[in-house]
Amino acid sequence: MMRAWMVGLLAMALAGCAVTGGITADAEGGIDRATSEKPVTSEAQGKARTHVELGSAYLDAGRYGVALDEAKIAQAYDRNYAPGHLLMGLVYSFLDQNELALASFQQAERLAPYDPEVANAYGWYLCNRDRQSDGLVRLERAARNPYYRFPARALANAGLCELNRRNDKAAEGYFQRSIQIERNNPQVLFQLANIFYREGNPVRARQWLTELQARMPAPTAETLWLGLRIERKAGERDAEARYANQLKRDFPASDEYAALTQGKFD
Repeated sequence: MMRAWMVGLLAMALAGCAVTGGITADAEGGIDRATSEKPVTSEAQGKARTHVELGSAYLDAGRYGVALDEAKIAQAYDRNYAPGHLLMGLVYSFLDQNELALASFQQAERLAPYDPEVANAYGWYLCNRDRQSDGLVRLERAARNPYYRFPARALANAGLCELNRRNDKAAEGYFQRSIQIERNNPQVLFQLANIFYREGNPVRARQWLTELQARMPAPTAETLWLGLRIERKAGERDAEARYANQLKRDFPASDEYAALTQGKFD
């Protein structure tokens, strides 16, 4: 399960799909800055940008209806401003209106085919709609773009995309690449700990979880549950008991504590 503190769009959101040097064939000659970072070229485009910025703030606050209104206003000012369509796609995806979301993402990509912000958001959307291969192409494109300010975000999303198709080794590669760029991403630290736990390597899993715990203001039910299972696999019964007691004390109504009481460790 994935709680709010773990969401990446980077929601956040990488073997064979690992990001290395160079440019993918479909992106050659197409490296570009994000449209939102380019100078505006008209008064209408400037107004569209203002409403996209407002809508993005409302989206972050969970006010999806107002965010959608702002996206529509932006499009009314400039139908060719890609971030307006991107914002609309994001809002529709949160509202589970998938046909409208897909159409908006596609239009944003048509208008700005090498915009890394569009590639990251659209790629993450596709990864969560059982189109992981298509999503990874876009996430890799965003991560490789030297103008993109958030390559670690695209790599983290790609790692989650690989987890969606149960490819832990490829996911680990993307997460390792992401963490080299941005060390303090709790989602990536958690996933690395979880991957090593599933691989049967509690020592490495504990290392990543310890780093995560040091960077979090307080433990969550998820991190306590993972820590408990790591120590159980390592045979450290005292440490396991400490995690169990804290989980019971702080999160007695959680799914994780219910799993503990039922003995469902994996």
